[in-house]
Amino acid sequence: MTPDKQHINLHLDAHNVGLDVPREQEPNYRKAAELLNRRFQYYLKLLPNSSAEQLWMYTALEVAVALQSDAREKSLVPIEKELKELNDLINNTLKQ
Repeated sequence: MTPDKQHINLHLDAHNVGLDVPREQEPNYRKAAELLNRRFQYYLKLLPNSSAEQLWMYTALEVAVALQSDAREKSLVPIEKELKELNDLINNTLKQ
């Protein structure tokens, strides 16, 4: 393990996961584990007869969709800024 990494143990449902993570990312890994556990528990209550594997698939799918949506929104920010600047330029030109 390099000095800029640290070993952490995360509890995901009935599993313990040991990871070497960048020191500055450690809080993000812990928050991610908390999110995954909350969503897993949600699906466990919603679908009590499902296997753990099925519940983890639902959990993973939900998180992946949220990640994709977030990435799409972030990728549109520069475009929206450019469109606003272009609209302002057009409006200013038309006012002259």
